Amino acid sequence: MTLNFEYETEIKLDLDYEALIEKVVEEALDAEGCPYEIELNIILTDNKEIQAINKEYREVDAPTDVLSFPLVDYSSPSDFSHLEEAADDYFNPETGELLLGDIILSVEKVMGQAVEYGHSEERELGFLIAHSMLHLFGYDHMEEKERAVMEEKQKMILDSLGITRN
Repeated sequence: MTLNFEYETEIKLDLDYEALIEKVVEEALDAEGCPYEIELNIILTDNKEIQAINKEYREVDAPTDVLSFPLVDYSSPSDFSHLEEAADDYFNPETGELLLGDIILSVEKVMGQAVEYGHSEERELGFLIAHSMLHLFGYDHMEEKERAVMEEKQKMILDSLGITRN
């Protein structure tokens, strides 16, 4: 597994964010039965930068907590069965790893939402990574049924790691 981290803000999280992210990513991969080693880009930024990205890609002129940019097209969430047929599109030719996508998150939102929801920054960061990983696997939450599925999967990932709201 290759995780490419870019920390693009002066605002510092007071936790070992790389270790936490790696742990959540691994648990999400296991939970979804991903049969491949993956490559993933994680960019930690601030509200100003994520707002610019949100405006450019989603036409929403406001900061958000996390953005997910999947590189895999799924016929249904976490259906990895067709990927090898299009290996040139989905796998790094040098490493053979599945190019899963990009996660961009706002460190400011992690800190603010942890306070707002009354839990730790570790829990908030873990939640946002689990949420984003599910998007990278093709899940969405536009409809109530989809939202319920994502929430249950997020909870399962975090619970299995002992990352709780308390």
